[in-house]
Amino acid sequence: MKYDSLSDLVKEAEKQELPLCKLILKDQAEVAETDEKILFENMKRSLEVMRESVENGLDAEKRSASGLTGGDAFKMNEAVKANKNICGKIFGEAMVKALAVSQTNACMGRIVAAPTAGSCGILPSALLTISDDRNIPNDDVVMTLFTASAVGMVIANKASIAGAEGGCQAECGAASAMAAASLVELCGGTPRQSEHACAIALKNILGLVCDPVAGLVEIPCIKRNAMGVANAFVAAELALAGVESAIPADEVIYAMKKIGEAMSPALKETAEGGLAATPTGKKLCEKVFGSCQNCK
Repeated sequence: MKYDSLSDLVKEAEKQELPLCKLILKDQAEVAETDEKILFENMKRSLEVMRESVENGLDAEKRSASGLTGGDAFKMNEAVKANKNICGKIFGEAMVKALAVSQTNACMGRIVAAPTAGSCGILPSALLTISDDRNIPNDDVVMTLFTASAVGMVIANKASIAGAEGGCQAECGAASAMAAASLVELCGGTPRQSEHACAIALKNILGLVCDPVAGLVEIPCIKRNAMGVANAFVAAELALAGVESAIPADEVIYAMKKIGEAMSPALKETAEGGLAATPTGKKLCEKVFGSCQNCK
């Protein structure tokens, strides 16, 4: 399969009467000329790293080398455990995990780029939260990572998953779309509903710029991961309820590509615009580096 159209993947899954994950695993095993079990075990190890990155990011004392971030996942976790968050247990725990994985990345810990380091907290937080809450078997979670991968490949092939090329819509947007599609599958939805969830999630983040303060993947990236998983849950909920995207996923992906092309270079990971160019953003840059070309 070419992985240049999500609609085509869904049609093929429907034709073969397979969930997307099994279709993708079957195809990738054929492409790699290897056994499906080997690819499954490789993906299983990725899920294990995702779990580890959550645990490592909950350390209350750990700070990034820049000193700009740290401890937010712990704070959020304490609020959830005390029933002080306003959005309920599942939503709160998803935000905790998203912050934790992103914090692990900021502290140079091991993460799974899903699809990038800057958006690494969205997919694991979505899948681990719902699977833990519903006691979904680990193997099912591993399998749905193949669906997430397929969505990511389509977006990468037809648009971009790089903030430097398409802004944060390409990173957190792609990750949120991958998570939404996977959540739908994990909760018993159809391939077509996964397609709609992908479209809805990506539509919601169109135009999001990449403006890292001091050029580091910390501010606002970590909190945007929490936003990204929230968006994934919204999209999955809508799709599972039968709500459809008026614009097909493939067209949404193309729209994202065109928006990225029209976006100013200052808003695509250069730290020359957006939040990075605010007075406080410039002060934080100076605090980290002593002097900063973009601070002048």
